[in-house]
Amino acid sequence: MATAAPEAAAAPAGGGKKKLIMIIAIVLVLVLVGGGAAVMLLKKKPAEGEEGEDGEEPAHKVEVATPKPGTPPVYLPVDPFTVNLADRDVDRFAQVQVSLEVVDQKTADMLKNYMPSIRNGVLMVLSHKTAVELLTREGKEKLQKEIQAEAVRPLGFEVDLSEEAEEEVDAPKKKKKKKKPMALPVTAVLFSQFIVQ
Repeated sequence: MATAAPEAAAAPAGGGKKKLIMIIAIVLVLVLVGGGAAVMLLKKKPAEGEEGEDGEEPAHKVEVATPKPGTPPVYLPVDPFTVNLADRDVDRFAQVQVSLEVVDQKTADMLKNYMPSIRNGVLMVLSHKTAVELLTREGKEKLQKEIQAEAVRPLGFEVDLSEEAEEEVDAPKKKKKKKKPMALPVTAVLFSQFIVQ
């Protein structure tokens, strides 16, 4: 009888390990299936008719959203930026403060939530500029477009500035499918302070 008791105890312990392994395997399979489903659902799918003949997406044309007529503009001031410039010969810095003109107050509130990401993007853009680039009017206008692109990036808008420049220069040479322009929620970037030393 003494030997029968240990054999009976050994049988449930072995069955318990098998059950544990089966439960872990089932949970692992469920997690993998759930993860795969989440990736498939969250993956951005192009709408039908947006792809070109070669399967390439046509270039996005950027359009600024227009506020409702009769409503005053909404401005979102951004804290000043002080950055070292990319000049190699001399240590130079820039102090820049901007205000973002947005479509409505709701957009301004939404942008406030993304302000650390927006500030990071603008700092990265500014730190790769040289003083020569920033001192010309064209350089400032290009910087405004780049800041606008960084301001809308956290909202899911990707603005390719190189395609815009190519379209302006090579407009008659290339024929692309026309696509409805993206309406950006940031309508303008306004400099309120611009110092380069």
